Amino acid sequence: MPRPTAAQLSYGSVTVVLSTLAMLLLFRTSSGIGIAAVGTVALALGLVVSVTVPAKSRRHAPKTTGTAGPVSVRRGTAPATRDGERAPVSAQSTR
Repeated sequence: MPRPTAAQLSYGSVTVVLSTLAMLLLFRTSSGIGIAAVGTVALALGLVVSVTVPAKSRRHAPKTTGTAGPVSVRRGTAPATRDGERAPVSAQSTR
């Protein structure tokens, strides 16, 4: 199971606190059972909110191309030197 993000934790926590306060003021309950019910409903609501907050998207993650190495070299050119120039490869090079 993936770990929750900071946004999911904060939205869920804020939802629990605010919904608890709102329900306690709205229902004006003073019994222990009523307060427990309000707390339970607030926790469930906070859980629902934290699960529905979109997780961090992976759209910007680097895509893999399936090449054997990290850098693919085009045929006919050698890897770049420290100067950044490419030297031509002779026709007798091996594949």
